[in-house]
Amino acid sequence: MSTPHSQMDDRRIKLARLRELGVDPYGSKFENVTPAAVVRARAEQLGVAPEQMWTTERFRLAGRIVLLRQFGNLFFLTLRDGSGDIQIGLSKKHLPGQWPVVKLLDLGDIIGVDGCLGTTKTAEVTLWGDKLTFLTKALRPPPEKWHGLTDVELRYRRRYVDLFSNPEVREVFKARSTIIQAIRTHLAGLGFLEVETPMLQAQYGGAAARPFITHHNALDIDLYLRISPELYLKRLLVGGLPRVFEINRNFRNEGISTKHNPEFTMMEVYQAYGDYHDMMALVEGIFAAAIEALDGKYRRPFGEYTIDYTPPWRRASYADLFAEHAGVPMTDIAAVRAKAIALGIDPTKMDDAVVINEVFEHTVEDKLIQPTFVLDYPAPLCPLTRRKSDDPDIALRFEPFIAGMEVGNAYTELNDPDIQEANLRAQLAGQEETMAVMDEDFVTALQYGMPPAGGLGVGIDRMVMLLTNRTSIRDVILFPLQRPLPRSESADTADTNDEATEQGNE
Repeated sequence: MSTPHSQMDDRRIKLARLRELGVDPYGSKFENVTPAAVVRARAEQLGVAPEQMWTTERFRLAGRIVLLRQFGNLFFLTLRDGSGDIQIGLSKKHLPGQWPVVKLLDLGDIIGVDGCLGTTKTAEVTLWGDKLTFLTKALRPPPEKWHGLTDVELRYRRRYVDLFSNPEVREVFKARSTIIQAIRTHLAGLGFLEVETPMLQAQYGGAAARPFITHHNALDIDLYLRISPELYLKRLLVGGLPRVFEINRNFRNEGISTKHNPEFTMMEVYQAYGDYHDMMALVEGIFAAAIEALDGKYRRPFGEYTIDYTPPWRRASYADLFAEHAGVPMTDIAAVRAKAIALGIDPTKMDDAVVINEVFEHTVEDKLIQPTFVLDYPAPLCPLTRRKSDDPDIALRFEPFIAGMEVGNAYTELNDPDIQEANLRAQLAGQEETMAVMDEDFVTALQYGMPPAGGLGVGIDRMVMLLTNRTSIRDVILFPLQRPLPRSESADTADTNDEATEQGNE
């Protein structure tokens, strides 16, 4: 088996030969290209039969060579563009002047081809080329079987190769774009205004999380990458923008898992004069809009489950679910602490509400497979949330769960500035290690008057995971955070193990 080094040496020889032939191996502008999928659709429309090896229909294609075979004076190659694959036929008879260039083609090269639509004798739709344009010479050989990589991390480290090698991976990210656009269109149709709020914040808030810290040299101050846009979006409600949303990045200096990436995409939306019931309707609405934009299928696979997204979704109270699955009422703190110890949780340094939530996470969440809104959380867990009027120990908050995974968070928002200030101070008292400080300006904003409102955050990455049947968040983020490779481990060392001998025309 040849190594990547030897293959790259061979390719550099071909690169030099192209230049000797007067061919620019890195091409230039190439216009009037037709997508491969359009050409294939046209072939079906024409009903091209095996006896019609050539037609009068001419097209120009451009893409990457992903399969290359030579049969004497005839080359068959599969060209892949953003829409799919199509076969190209190149013969010495029809490309006599360019035949030396044709013989220098390799897997991974990017080329342009002009020619006539037709078929092969076996009825394979084929563009028979009569003009070849070199657009990019690939110096590094692509893997022959990307799915067979021994190091799965390489797929994420080299997403660019993953994308052109695996069409199904590209489809996931096309679906991601479709989902986000569907959300935007749905919210705009409901009168919501898309806005942008700061990612660099002098004070961070809106969630309990550890931030990333950076330094602004000109002002000589530390700044934080935002953990949430919430407090800025609420300022906009104060300012008279009654319906606002943002789809953008949040950053949390925490661990990495199949459900967590330190940089992730959130949609947050706030609606003046609404409450958390309106936010439930919004969640159902954005999922429905995304599904309709994808394929209209409300029953969808996710791992071992089939999820039914048909609204309305189940509503269940936190307390009822806790009693059902933990086996004790959450109001019996002694029993809850005993349950925590039985689950291997050390509750000695935890507040009662935190112990309750730890037990909830261990006993309830993985049981919530079908879409479920979990309503009415213990109030101490929710410093930004309005309390129930008849039970101040309960906050008007819900989280939607699907396949055992929390995909969002929503409140009937707290707009009393005095209660809000007291709650924030109480929250900060237990978070000295996060270096959080009081956002006095947010309290000042509330003192000017924020209308009653509902607020919602939905994790876009997790939503895409669910709707595309990908069980790792790294499969729906183009460039997820990776551990650095050891300095001794070069890219070519990894290639030696993971790249197979290419098929070519040696």
